[in-house]
Amino acid sequence: MDWESIREEAVKYLQDLVRINTTNPPGNETPAAGYVADVLRKEGIEAQIVESEPGRGNVIARLKGSGEKGALLLLSHLDVVPVEPEHWEHDPFGGELIDGYIWGRGTVDTKQLTVMEMLCLLLAKREGLSLKRDLVLAATADEETGGKLGVEWLVKNRPELQECEYAINEGGGFGFDLGGKRYYLCDSAEKAPCWIKVKAKGTPGHASTPRGDNAVLKLAEAIARLGKARLPMHRTAPAEVFIKSLARDQKFPNSVLLPLVLNPIFEPLIMRQLPEDSEIKPMLRAMLHNTATPTILRAGKKTNVIPSEAEAEVDCRVLPGQTKEDLFAEIRPYLGEDIEIEVLTEPMPFETDYNTELFTVFQEVIAEEDPGAKVVPFMLTATTDSRFLARKGVKVYGFSPMKPDPKASFLELAHAHNERISVENLMFGVRVLYKIVKRFCT
Repeated sequence: MDWESIREEAVKYLQDLVRINTTNPPGNETPAAGYVADVLRKEGIEAQIVESEPGRGNVIARLKGSGEKGALLLLSHLDVVPVEPEHWEHDPFGGELIDGYIWGRGTVDTKQLTVMEMLCLLLAKREGLSLKRDLVLAATADEETGGKLGVEWLVKNRPELQECEYAINEGGGFGFDLGGKRYYLCDSAEKAPCWIKVKAKGTPGHASTPRGDNAVLKLAEAIARLGKARLPMHRTAPAEVFIKSLARDQKFPNSVLLPLVLNPIFEPLIMRQLPEDSEIKPMLRAMLHNTATPTILRAGKKTNVIPSEAEAEVDCRVLPGQTKEDLFAEIRPYLGEDIEIEVLTEPMPFETDYNTELFTVFQEVIAEEDPGAKVVPFMLTATTDSRFLARKGVKVYGFSPMKPDPKASFLELAHAHNERISVENLMFGVRVLYKIVKRFCT
């Protein structure tokens, strides 16, 4: 296999996709879906563009197998979050190749995964693999604003997606180093967003005569309490498996201290010992708690008018096994009884069993491609479109392979300024993912 030629191909595909602006809102993913479809069709792979609304395109492609085993879905999304171009060193939609890095919005979330998965289909077709499973690709719209016009719509309107036995999506696959050991994280469980709007009411009037019953002050005090709150710890099975998997490979004292994080008495003490710039510290904290992060404030229309209402939006994240009612019981003491709560999104946390044939293949291939490294299941504290498939019984994992890169950390660059990926890491992902697909599907 001519990997140098594949390298040039992968770089071109990612550059081209980055240059198609799919910022959501408004999305406008159809041109990107058309690009993916054209690339696949040129090599004889059937690809369809399906729009949930005008301009909101999803592309679905399939390589037929013998049907001896259930289909594997390769999932990614084509939309990207907005940018602040004045804070970027290079054009966020330029797809520039500079010093071995491809720059631009979507290079790690998740147009790079679209390219990796496209090449899995192209290479399988070129090699003429005898597939025992259908290999399905879906590059979709609208993930960044909840998936309503993307995977959620597709699951309802294109049932062949939920008929897949397994799926590989974003959310994991990136590596990190701890105590001299390297780990690649496999997203096998996810917290779920429960976005809420909170509202305070007060007495309106002229700002020249302040009064105590001020909605802005009530809201500000409630939001400050909530933002500083440490909600109760919850010991979930996915977090326990992840933490104990790390501890088994660590030397003293990490081997002893890590499992103590699962004890609510010791957890605050252990967390304080971890350096603030540690990648694992915020991850562990979020894996063990429901969280509530205020993000938007609204109040008043004129400087000299005291408004009757003030409201905020809060990004809450709910652990598997928890409900919105559990969450509200935790945050209500901080907000106070006078603050109204409105649910904007219903939470859908999930867990996928990691004791499967596909997870074993992840472990085997990573051990071959990065000797000494280990794949561990973990809980993603954000959320992906995987939740829509998990609800339908699909065994879905987040696994977009990337080596640790101190110059371009995935955890620091997703949704951030100067998003970029090294060509080396893009090709690592292509090789690993194709090897997984080839081994799992033949």
